[in-house]
Amino acid sequence: MAQRHRVSSRPSNPLNSGEGINTGLPPDKGQEVHVRISNPRRSPFVWLTLFGVITYCSWAVYNHQFESLPIPLTAEQVGKRGFSEIEAIKHVKALTDLGPHPVGSDALELAIQYVLAAAENIKKTAHWEVDVEVDLFHAKSGSNRLVSGMFQGKTLLYSDLNHVILRILPKYADEARDSSILVSSHIDTVFSTEGAGDCSSCVAVMLELARGVSQWAHGFKNAVIFLFNTGEEEGLNGAHSFITQHPWSKSVRVAIDLEAMGIGGKSGIFQAGPDPWAIENYALVAKYPSGNVIAQDLFAAGAIKSATDFQIYKEVANLSGLDFAYTDNGAVYHTKNDKIELLKAGSLQHLGENMLAFLLQIGPSQDFPQGHKVKEEQKSKPSSAIYFDILGMYMVLYNQRFGNILYNSVIMQSLLIWATSLFMGGSSAAVSLGLSCVSIVLMLIFSIGFSSLSAFILPFISPSPVPYVASPWLAVGLFGGPALLGALTGQHLGFLILKSYLLKTYSDRKHLSPSTRSHLAKLEAERWLYKGGLVQWLILLAIGNYFGLGSSYLALVWLVPPAFAYGLLEATLTPTRFPRPLKLATLLLSLSVPVLISAGTFIRLTGTILGMVVRFDRNPGSIPEWLGNVIISTFIALVLSLTLVYLLSYVHLSGAKRFFVIATLLVFSLSVAAVFSGLAPPFSNDTARAVNVVHVVDATSNNSGQGPTSYISFFSSTPGKLTKEIDYMEEGFVCGRDKVIDFVTFSVQYGCLTHDETEAGWSESDIPLLYVAEDNDYGSKRITRVSVDTKSSIRWVLAINTEEVEDFKLEGDSKELISFDEKSSVDGWHVIQFAGGKNSPKKFELTLIQAKQSTDKAQRAEEERNSRPLLKLRTDLDRITPKIEKVLTKLPSWCSLFGKSTSPYTLSFLRDLTVDF
Repeated sequence: MAQRHRVSSRPSNPLNSGEGINTGLPPDKGQEVHVRISNPRRSPFVWLTLFGVITYCSWAVYNHQFESLPIPLTAEQVGKRGFSEIEAIKHVKALTDLGPHPVGSDALELAIQYVLAAAENIKKTAHWEVDVEVDLFHAKSGSNRLVSGMFQGKTLLYSDLNHVILRILPKYADEARDSSILVSSHIDTVFSTEGAGDCSSCVAVMLELARGVSQWAHGFKNAVIFLFNTGEEEGLNGAHSFITQHPWSKSVRVAIDLEAMGIGGKSGIFQAGPDPWAIENYALVAKYPSGNVIAQDLFAAGAIKSATDFQIYKEVANLSGLDFAYTDNGAVYHTKNDKIELLKAGSLQHLGENMLAFLLQIGPSQDFPQGHKVKEEQKSKPSSAIYFDILGMYMVLYNQRFGNILYNSVIMQSLLIWATSLFMGGSSAAVSLGLSCVSIVLMLIFSIGFSSLSAFILPFISPSPVPYVASPWLAVGLFGGPALLGALTGQHLGFLILKSYLLKTYSDRKHLSPSTRSHLAKLEAERWLYKGGLVQWLILLAIGNYFGLGSSYLALVWLVPPAFAYGLLEATLTPTRFPRPLKLATLLLSLSVPVLISAGTFIRLTGTILGMVVRFDRNPGSIPEWLGNVIISTFIALVLSLTLVYLLSYVHLSGAKRFFVIATLLVFSLSVAAVFSGLAPPFSNDTARAVNVVHVVDATSNNSGQGPTSYISFFSSTPGKLTKEIDYMEEGFVCGRDKVIDFVTFSVQYGCLTHDETEAGWSESDIPLLYVAEDNDYGSKRITRVSVDTKSSIRWVLAINTEEVEDFKLEGDSKELISFDEKSSVDGWHVIQFAGGKNSPKKFELTLIQAKQSTDKAQRAEEERNSRPLLKLRTDLDRITPKIEKVLTKLPSWCSLFGKSTSPYTLSFLRDLTVDF
């Protein structure tokens, strides 16, 4: 009679169920062994506590990394050689008290005179062994054509610009005149803001820096040039005019640009290189290092629609260097709320101390990157820098070549480990791996699906399609809640599929009871879900490494520590051992490093994207109202799904799923209630909706024979209807899509119009002229000379139809501004964008070369010409007409005028020209 053994394991702690059990070899022939394991469960309280601790730690990392600012210091505390925010803030106040000071305005002239006087004062108080030279530089007319970024397909023209240039150099080092460090920012603002952040704060930091450097420079071997330029807001014109016209520019070896895409906070590096020399020296000495290559990748990819003077220094001058920017509260960018009251204490101290230490480090150096080497670096990436800060205290820095070696090593080792593991585990391991990857896909699908559904529905049920602008924390409930619920749902389905398959693999083990096989399947499914997260990040690391993305370090950080923790605490060399519940220590060890390095960055990126939604609709009314929400929700869902994959794998052995679902639904419901109740209004006095109010005089061919029409156009680049705003103002506006207004650089497809009281404040003499001065047919070519008279406008844009015009040149002020050569275009138009001082030319000659077309093509072209003129012109005047003044007086406090290089001023004239064959 065969013997019968019954082995029972009943651990007191359910987390240790299966301890000491080893299947080892199958039971002897004729024996039947029954193994019983208690139902493996993890306390729901333990899992929820873990979730809370990780959430709290992530927020703590963010606060320490981005919200912890140094204490502002006084002049007495820092002495002659230090940096004082208290002194710098005086400059910010003086500049913002002037109000908006765009190019060509009287206020800008006052701002220039203020900076000039401050520079002269620095000259007087400099160290006796230091020479300080101050130059009020007047830039002549020039043109700038960039090959990439937001100005692609444009020629940027400028004239009559004034810059203040301060050069500090050691008195007894003659070689310093031939080697300079450039520190640059701009004095001018857009017409809609006083510009405390963008960029009076930068100018103030530079003035205080210059004062400090003037006490140190006797030990330098290089000059330091501080460029306070004008024209940046109109197309980077100040930097271009300095590089191409000023004699000191020839000595520049490295360029540092200071910018703002928000107001205050920590000014971090968001572009570095191409040569890593500057960022390497910065990382060595910065007291509060801040910067991340992720922002550089996003900028290069065009995800951030902006441009800075650094593009000029890199593309035109072949210089390497650093680009800093303030990014806090991005929703106030270029609005009335870019004001000194919202500038956080410590913001200027942070940037000033970092910059002073950096200049003191490189001032005595003679090892600068050479221009031709910079050009070579732009063509190849191996030496470009990968950089990121940890808690704003340390900066990690290595070059792309080392990164490739490191990433390839990790990828190859991971593949080797996986190959060995699958070989030992056989086909069941391969299938389990595939199913764990399915769970990852399901997580992403459900997370993105749930959050996108919320984002899509929001505009239809909410008073505003973007109700979270003034209260960014609402995004946690509106998008984060559904994203978490979706990630949990997707992984739970993956868990069930995995458990079902693994249960079948245990079916041939007859010595195990059905309940034991079920418990073992759960335990093994949990492990495969965890390992699926490793596969996810391994794939992302391989993709990022293949494309040379600097931000690939994130995948490395989220792959290596969890893999190490699993290998150290969980892995075993025998495939026949019973699986056990994953240890809590494994999770804590896995997530400590990733959270420390990346949690703050992810939160900051989310906040930056939320701030950009106020200017999301670049052609008002051209995109669905839900699109911005879907983009934000998708980003949040991706971040949550990718980073919570390890933590969520622990939830399936606990009873926390029900509590978690209830909690996420509660957070979502409370967020929706806050929106509908008005407890959290979408906009506020300090976080306003971006709008434009333009008095338009339309003299285009559509009004031929009727004379110009005049109306007020009210529109917004923030998604959503303008019903509430119109009702508030009561100025006779009618909103809709009945009239598309072509402002040359963009079009308004949804807006509000009124023709009431719009005849005053302008005259016929303000209307620009476009007329054919000469038109000659030379067989295969046709040359047309067009005279352009912008009348009283010194800011205008002209679009040339490149489907009909092969080439053109532009002359003005007895000078050729644009020559015949190859020009790029966007959507069939090449745009000329002009901005200058009061003495800028207003009359130009445009020579067009048109190709003769075949009869068929000519017929098609004739049809197209009915809707596409040869030339389109818009001229702007910074003038408040009576009706505009009335509207602005009644403009709701939650709205603010929004300005950028392509935006019209408050009075604009439209004109076009059609030339028939």
